[in-house]
Parts: sequence; structure tokens; C-alpha cells
Amino acid sequence: MPATNEQIVTDHHMRVDTISSKPKKVLIVVSNPAVASTVGWAVGFWAAELTHPYYELTERGVEVTIASPGGGKVEMDALSDPRDPSKWSSEDLITMGFVNTPELMALLESTPKLADLDLDEFDAIMVAGGLAPMFTFRDNEHVHNALRHFYEAEKPTCIYCHGTAALVDLTLSDGSRLVEGKTVTGFSNLEEDYSDSFVGQRVMPFRLEDTLKERGANYVQGGLFKAFVVRDGRLITGQQQYSGRKVAQALIEALGI
Repeated sequence: MPATNEQIVTDHHMRVDTISSKPKKVLIVVSNPAVASTVGWAVGFWAAELTHPYYELTERGVEVTIASPGGGKVEMDALSDPRDPSKWSSEDLITMGFVNTPELMALLESTPKLADLDLDEFDAIMVAGGLAPMFTFRDNEHVHNALRHFYEAEKPTCIYCHGTAALVDLTLSDGSRLVEGKTVTGFSNLEEDYSDSFVGQRVMPFRLEDTLKERGANYVQGGLFKAFVVRDGRLITGQQQYSGRKVAQALIEALGI
């Protein structure tokens, strides 16, 4: 008996070996649009910090939900869009595929609000960076609550690039700082210097490397725009936009899939 069209459609995907028949669920949090108080730009999340982990995880059969602190439409930083006239990210073929797939772009039109989700449904969290998180994540209670929930539930807690702004003032239920005594990474002073030189003025309101050190973290970095990830127990951090896939790969290892 010949295969039906439905069988052909559902059976052609690459096979992935998994331990469980039940797919893992990962929450990726991206920022809502904002305005940079330092330079006056409209800012958002960095595209590759969503699209690269999304690709890496879904290829492994993980179910991914994209959410934002405020819900609703989210937008990529212009320089991270490979279609941007600047061509800053023109070599980013994964993001180019994402932005040219209507079903995927539709996910950015109406993201669920972080506080409305049942966080217990997810096996891990990833918090992406970009320019907006540096102006919106440091004191965002919804991002703090989500990170605290996953960390204290002993689930993988991933945060990378400028998303690590959410770690700066994050305290656990016992009042201690999550990053104190932890080895972490994030957008480095070296990379901030490069960005400031390119723009011609200071772009970010504070330096992650300096502030994380002040909070008692053992901050480390892999070099200028080198893909770099650090895992300290269930806390997984990535250095910058080129580290998103490595963070996802570390998460896959932590989840055992």
C-alpha cells in the first residue's frame, strides 16, 4: 500500500536519538522594544541570540516557546537583521532563514507575557540579549522571577550576552545574589570598547564585566567576539551574540538529550 501524503510529510525529518519519548520544553525570553537612553536608538533583542538557539534546539526535537516580559510584538535590533542595509549581519544565514519563514516570524508578532506562563511546564529557560536588555532587564521583576524560579527548581538556567544584565541585581529567595561565587561570562569590556569606538560614544549605561565582578562573580571571557560559554552547575552563560549556539549545545548536554 503506497504511503499517504500525510505519512510522507511527517516522516521525512532527520531522525534524532532521544532518551525520552516526551519532548523537552524550553522557554526563550527576548526583550520587548525599548529606546536606548544613551544614544536614542530604538532597540530590541539580537536576532542570532534567538534564531541560533531556536534552530539548535528544535533540530534536537525540543519544543521552544518564545516569550517576552511584557508580551506582544517583539523586534530585532536593526544591526542584527541580515536584511538591514548596513549588512552588519549579512552573513547570518540562520537568521536569514528565520526572517524568510512566515510561520517563524509570526511567533514574534504576539509573544506570550512571561508572567502569564506556567513556568513549571518548562524544563529550562534561556534569556537572550541584544541592546534592549541593558536598559530593561536589570530591574525587571518578571525576568528576575522567572530566572529565580528555574534556578531554585534546579533546572538549567541559561542567559547570555547583554541578557546577563538580569543577573546583576538578581537575588534568590534567601536574599543571596545568584551570581556571587559563580563563574560567569557576558558581553566583555573588550567588546564594549569596540562597540563604543564604532559608534563614537558610550552605548551601554553600565559595563557587565565590571558590575558582575562587583557582585562577587568570577567573570571570565574568551576574547574579542569569540564564541564562549561557561557552565557553573545549572547556570549557563554565554559571552555575546556568537555564543548562542554554544549555550544551546551546553543546555542540550545538561538536559541529557
